[in-house]
Amino acid sequence: MDAAAIIVPHVPWIIGAALTIGVVGTFGWIHTTRLKIKHGYPLEGMWGQSLKPGVGEEAKQRITLLTQENAELRAELGSVKDRLVNVERIVTDGGYALGSEIDALRDSAREHSLEHRKDEGNA
Repeated sequence: MDAAAIIVPHVPWIIGAALTIGVVGTFGWIHTTRLKIKHGYPLEGMWGQSLKPGVGEEAKQRITLLTQENAELRAELGSVKDRLVNVERIVTDGGYALGSEIDALRDSAREHSLEHRKDEGNA
């Protein structure tokens, strides 16, 4: 069979399917854009640039609240970092430094008691 004889009877269906896909895609794009506008989302161009920034009164309030929350979270994170530094110092240095300080105090107490005994013996 000839290839043209196989394809030609189906050309109207192929064209109809292509047009249907194009029309459905166009209406889908229009519907998506309408929903974005309705709900206040910013529109974007073909390369991602902003066409209509959504800066209404509600958006300004939301930005203000988010900015305040961000500042609070940053302050809390700073205090957590400070506390973590203290905990790290206690955990890492505490065992060795504390043990050596206790030993040094014991040694000085022994030396002091020996000196005190010598002073009593000499007097």
